[in-house]
Amino acid sequence: MGSPRVLPADGDLGEAADVLRTGGLVAFPTETVYGLGANALDARAAARIFEAKRRPSFDPLITHLADAADLAPLVGPVSPAVAALAARFWPGPLTLIVDRPERIPPIVTSGLDSMAVRVPDHEHARRLIAAAGVPVAAPSANRFGQLSPTRAEHVVRGLGAAVDVVLDGGPSRCGIESTIVDARGDHPVVLRLGALPVEELEKAIGPVTVRPGSSGQPVAPGTLAAHYAPRTPLRLVHGAESVGADGGAGRGYLAFRDRPAGHWAAVEVLSAAGDLTEAAARLFDALHRLDAVGVTEIVAEPVPDAGVGRAVNDRLRRAAATWHPAP
Repeated sequence: MGSPRVLPADGDLGEAADVLRTGGLVAFPTETVYGLGANALDARAAARIFEAKRRPSFDPLITHLADAADLAPLVGPVSPAVAALAARFWPGPLTLIVDRPERIPPIVTSGLDSMAVRVPDHEHARRLIAAAGVPVAAPSANRFGQLSPTRAEHVVRGLGAAVDVVLDGGPSRCGIESTIVDARGDHPVVLRLGALPVEELEKAIGPVTVRPGSSGQPVAPGTLAAHYAPRTPLRLVHGAESVGADGGAGRGYLAFRDRPAGHWAAVEVLSAAGDLTEAAARLFDALHRLDAVGVTEIVAEPVPDAGVGRAVNDRLRRAAATWHPAP
């Protein structure tokens, strides 16, 4: 299968920028998770993303910009709410839905007339995009539907030589994907819960509607009912008391702050201090470790459903739905 070329994200990004400009794929760190980048103006390059991830063509990509000032030249005028959110939260873990400009090939948006776009809050990601001189389409750098990567080694292990270059920038700071908001109309809608809490959005623009799901074709990535899943079946419960006194030799446990009673093959605690930001940052990394130790099932408990905890629980529900679909 081979391996991609791994380079330090804090070094010379000229080679990686050249790969992007010439139609190649570069995995790079952001504050949320690692992205799998291609030139968003190049339909053939974007097609390589879908092929590398084994991603269905109906699931749109997010386009990344180096600076908020790059939005208007690319897409033209935007709604007052979009402009206000971009001014307040970019760079940051917020993706905004805008109208797709003609320069962006339809494959990037899965044929939709809308486009998801953001400016990452990661110095090396922005340096890469600026050096490439093109907007960069970049979903998470993993096989479709599987755990998102928060370290370079997750990318290498998951995608291998399907990627040309991987930039190693260490662990992702936020650890879960961006919040996605459609603010083109009079009533902003959160299409995906993410690293930017809804409470922060509402401080900036007032009440929003939360609709993190899709029926039919998604209008934003990461909104399918089953997603973000480890290879090991995951079961979501409501506290350790729901799983009995003993986990058994073959099961792993994902806890919020307290280790469960009894004997488990492996245990991961997201935040012994009960910090939801820490829990979010550790979520996918902990699931990657549990997935790698050979347990037959991962039992996971939800975190408090407030702030970024809502996004953590959203990821756990979708991971569990992969293995236990609703009747």
